[in-house]
This record gives sequence, structure tokens and C-alpha cells, in this order.
Amino acid sequence: MTTTDIQQEIERTRARLGETVDDLAAKADVKARAQATASEMKARAAALPGRVWQSQAMQRRWPAAVAAGALVAGAAVLIWRRRRA
Repeated sequence: MTTTDIQQEIERTRARLGETVDDLAAKADVKARAQATASEMKARAAALPGRVWQSQAMQRRWPAAVAAGALVAGAAVLIWRRRRA
């Protein structure tokens, strides 16, 4: 191996080491990773506004639907009892 080959190998090793250090620093930057995750989640949430609102509307309407069904069933029972009496 010549001196030039050794110097080129040293430069390649330094470049790889620099990339490795940058990758490790990015993984260690918890705040930046959390911000990236939060922005990704915001983008995903913004992409589905109709589905979210429909789900929330159904959650609010469900108790009212059950109460209305119980009221109708109760009225039917009362009417049925009066007719039998």
C-alpha cells in the first residue's frame, strides 16, 4: 500500500465516522425526534377530519338513540298493557 492509498483510506474512514456521529447525534436528539413525531401526527390527523368528526358525533348521538329506543319500547309496553286490560 502506498502513502496515497493510506491517505485515501483515512479520508474514507473519517467520512464514514462523521456520518456515524451525525446519525448518533440525530438519534440522541430526543426533542427533535418528538417534534418530528408530533408534526407527523398532526399531518395524519389533518388528513382525516371527516372521520374524526363523524366518530365524535356518533359518540354524542349514541346515548340519545338508546334513550329514544327505550322510550319507544316503554311506550309500546304501556300501550300493549292497556289494550289487554
